[in-house]
Amino acid sequence: MRFTKDHEWVVLDGDVATIGITAYAAEQLGDVVFVEVPEVGRKLTPGDGLAVVESVKAASDVYSPLAGEVTEANTALTGQPDVVNASPEGEGWFAKLKIADVAAFEALMDRAAYEDYLGTL
Repeated sequence: MRFTKDHEWVVLDGDVATIGITAYAAEQLGDVVFVEVPEVGRKLTPGDGLAVVESVKAASDVYSPLAGEVTEANTALTGQPDVVNASPEGEGWFAKLKIADVAAFEALMDRAAYEDYLGTL
C-alpha cells in the first residue's frame, strides 16, 4: 500500500491500482453521506478528480494519484457511503485503474513515510 499527501491510498495488483482514502482522511471528514465514483472507461492523469465525497462536515474531491483508465468503480458506495468510514482502507475503495507506469506507484509514500508525514500536520 502506498499513500499521497492528499490522503489517498493505492494498492497495486499487477497493472491494476485500487484507490481509496486513508483512515486519517475519513476521520477528518466525519460521517460520509454521499459518494460519487468515476465512470468505467474514464481516463485519468495524476491530479484529476477521481471521486467526490460529501460528509456532514464538508464536500471533498478525491484525486487520482496515478494515470490510467478506470476499469471498475465501487458503485456499492452510492447506496452505502458509510462504508468509507467503516472501512476506509478496505471495502471503502473508490475505483480501480489500469496503469501503464508502475514506477509512478513506487514513487508514492510507503506507510512509514505517510505516518511521518501525518506527524507534521
